[in-house]
Amino acid sequence: MKSSWLYLLLLFLTLPAFMLGTVGGVLADRVLFARLFPLYRIPPGEGPSFQLIAEAWNKVQQIYVDRTALGSQQMTYGAISGMVDALGDTGHSRFLSPQMVAQEREAIEGQFEGVGIHVETKQGRVVIVAPIDGSPAHQAGVLPGDVIMQVDGQDVTGVPLDEVVRRVRGPAGTKVTLTILTPETGRVREFTLTRAKVALRNVAWQRLPDTSVAHLRIAAFSQGVTEDLRKALREIRQERLTALILDLRSNPGGLLEEAVGTASQFLASGDVLLERNAKGETSPVPVKAGGLATDIPLVVLINAGTASGAEIVAGAIQDAGRAILLGETTFGAGTVLKQYPLSDGSALLLATEEWLTPKRRVIWKMGIAPDVQVRLSPEVTLVFPTAGIRLTAAQLRSSGDEQLLQALELIGP
Repeated sequence: MKSSWLYLLLLFLTLPAFMLGTVGGVLADRVLFARLFPLYRIPPGEGPSFQLIAEAWNKVQQIYVDRTALGSQQMTYGAISGMVDALGDTGHSRFLSPQMVAQEREAIEGQFEGVGIHVETKQGRVVIVAPIDGSPAHQAGVLPGDVIMQVDGQDVTGVPLDEVVRRVRGPAGTKVTLTILTPETGRVREFTLTRAKVALRNVAWQRLPDTSVAHLRIAAFSQGVTEDLRKALREIRQERLTALILDLRSNPGGLLEEAVGTASQFLASGDVLLERNAKGETSPVPVKAGGLATDIPLVVLINAGTASGAEIVAGAIQDAGRAILLGETTFGAGTVLKQYPLSDGSALLLATEEWLTPKRRVIWKMGIAPDVQVRLSPEVTLVFPTAGIRLTAAQLRSSGDEQLLQALELIGP
């Protein structure tokens, strides 16, 4: 039964303006309101709030000068987005349009068409959490933390996230021009990208040149990552490599069960995380037995684009004293997200529980701090394992990726 007040709000906002007009006086208005929405279906004391929303809706419809901007769906989605944004769970809990619901599903399944970026809204601006490995955006040099200022020459500051996503996304082979600001330097760049079918290759590894160290990258925690990781670890073992650098930089997270499965490959026992509900009750999520890399020397790379499930893995490994974390403080997306469908195919992605590290450290809005802090210039391109490309020792040294280089110093050769 669709009785949640959010669903009622959606219905309420789309009613014709005359239904809660002033004709007939305040008393008639209240009677009509009560008939349309029986009080048992509205949270106690929230009737005035619903009326206030309708008052604002009607006033905009009546007097706003740009009549072309008064789309019912656009205003409804904007109202719901604003309501979720008011929760303060920036970049995590959010409203999803039907198109964004489809994109979430495609990301979990492992492929989609577009330029290949994970985005969020921060202070009215669309921020790139991370480009997807090998995507058009990644190959062009788009960076985590970059802000999308314009799409095809049109300013998108303050534009709802789903509308920006709609403009950026498109069929493979078509082009889109993004004007992007790098906040740390103030540099503005323009990228004309050709959209492509992006296949998410979430696990990749290579032997670092002239060493016995494996550089293992996990780009995201979509379906099947744990098994892909186990396959990679078997290959690393067969190559008789003696140490491992686990690269979680610019990993935006994904499925919780895949994050738990990943952490369990490096931990012999204990918990991966604790889940804390709204009542403050905590439940442990234990390590799964049978990990393939519980004793190999390990360094973990993290940065500001390391988020959600990637923070769970990093926090669990750090709490267990299993490895050194090197890089920058992570994003701070430490909540369990659940998707709640709405009637038109849109959905609410809401935080229902909070994640804590095994030692009860808060991740949400705090992030995971590295044991060894190494900051990179925004101009540096991160070195990731790429299929078919083998770095030389000289190329690695000249890459400018000091995080990877210092990790190698800690653990190599």
